[in-house]
Amino acid sequence: MMLCKPSVISPSPTCPFHLASSNSRNPRTAAFCSAGWIRSMAIDRAAVSPPRKRPISASEARISLVFALTSQASSLSQRLLMDLATETAKYVFPKRFDSRNLEEALMSVPDLETVKFKVFSRRDQYEIREVEPYYIAETTMPGRTGFDFSGSSQSFNVLAEYLFGKNTTNEKMEMTTPVYTRKAQSDGERMEMTTPVITKKVNDQEKWQMSFVMPSKYGANLPLPKDSSVRIKEVPKKTVAVVAFSGFVTDEDIQQRERKLREALKSDREFRVKPGTSVEVAQYNPPFTLPFSRRNEIALEVERKEQ
Repeated sequence: MMLCKPSVISPSPTCPFHLASSNSRNPRTAAFCSAGWIRSMAIDRAAVSPPRKRPISASEARISLVFALTSQASSLSQRLLMDLATETAKYVFPKRFDSRNLEEALMSVPDLETVKFKVFSRRDQYEIREVEPYYIAETTMPGRTGFDFSGSSQSFNVLAEYLFGKNTTNEKMEMTTPVYTRKAQSDGERMEMTTPVITKKVNDQEKWQMSFVMPSKYGANLPLPKDSSVRIKEVPKKTVAVVAFSGFVTDEDIQQRERKLREALKSDREFRVKPGTSVEVAQYNPPFTLPFSRRNEIALEVERKEQ
């Protein structure tokens, strides 16, 4: 009887136990042979089985985590840099409106969405535009002037929070241009304004209203604001007389320019100032823009004269 199984373990020709087991039926010899066979099987299995992994130390785990976070941060930084470059390009490579003089030729505006309009005609001192309908987000601001820094900043931040995610869908919307400031009559007239930020004054209450114009792609499907002080309104189509100027805006400057525009419109053969209208001031540029390259506009709503 054979004690070893050559078909499973290849015996060594010099193994004394195998030689003995093949020529002898001695039980003791057979036992030695069986033990050798078992040890050979154990060694063979150990050679085939994968080595057990060494436990990772705490310091090694921390190093691995640092490398993983660094890789993730690098990827995120690249995306942020691309977004930043895209946004910066809108200001570094601005767009320009058609100009009538050197002052307007030096003006530039960010390459952001603005309210759509069509120029009907150009006069020596102003131009007549037909402005398409749009939606605004509006809030009432403190202060007695339309250009009070504290009141404007507070209202701007409230509207910016809505625009950048403080709404029912937590959606971040694109910024538009320009910023509009508007004084309104106290007779409760409907507010009719242009582009992203508009401020409206209610004379009898000494209050102003600032408005952001919403991106046109949403139409009427705008997310609702979470802040109850923010209201969503639609502004209908209108016709306005517009004068462009550079520099920084002050209340005194606007008063003078409004009087001049109203006086010029008295001689217009086709249009006249709409009764009850008030001046709108558009500011297209961010605060860091140099005064001579800033574009500002004042506008008065007009209507055609009766023939």
